[in-house]
Amino acid sequence: MKATRKLGAPTEGHRAPRRGEVANMNAGRTEKEQARVHIRWMIRRDMPEVLQTEQQSFEFAWTEEDFLRCLRQRNCIGMVAEHGEKVVGFMIYELHKNKLHILNFAVHPAWRRHGVGAQMVAKLISKLSSHRRTRITLEVRETNLCAQLFFHRQEFRAIRVLRAFYEDSGEDAFLMEYRFGDDIGDEMDETVNRIAQYEEN
Repeated sequence: MKATRKLGAPTEGHRAPRRGEVANMNAGRTEKEQARVHIRWMIRRDMPEVLQTEQQSFEFAWTEEDFLRCLRQRNCIGMVAEHGEKVVGFMIYELHKNKLHILNFAVHPAWRRHGVGAQMVAKLISKLSSHRRTRITLEVRETNLCAQLFFHRQEFRAIRVLRAFYEDSGEDAFLMEYRFGDDIGDEMDETVNRIAQYEEN
């Protein structure tokens, strides 16, 4: 799977680190044997492998300084997915009062379709609760259908179109959301049907 700004083979201009992006998750291709990963806090020595995944996932990759600037913020969390001693994926997200917001999400190209991305999403979902944070949100480029389909399979729904969201290209974004438990909200719109129709074809 891709990253939340990146994913697949994105064609995007330079973006600010705080704009949501997901890598291309290669949705629709045959799943390979599932790889069990350990998901833990990101530490400084992970940065070379994180940067390698970043650079192979996005055309306009974050720099090390972009990552560090983001992670210095008190509400910003970095986690990595580790298989053996190798970092095969990462995610950066923000903590808000009632939600988590994904800023960056990527799996190394060699480890996509092994279930790594799904395990990373499951880790985020495990942090939700009915009495505190009940949602996970992220922005996905309108052209990044692979990421849209991947998150749709993880029970995220597109709830809004953000017009001209990406400064590099003027491209629109879909705001996607996962809601904890049975609360699916009342903000669904036609973007959900568009993704579902594609998946059924």
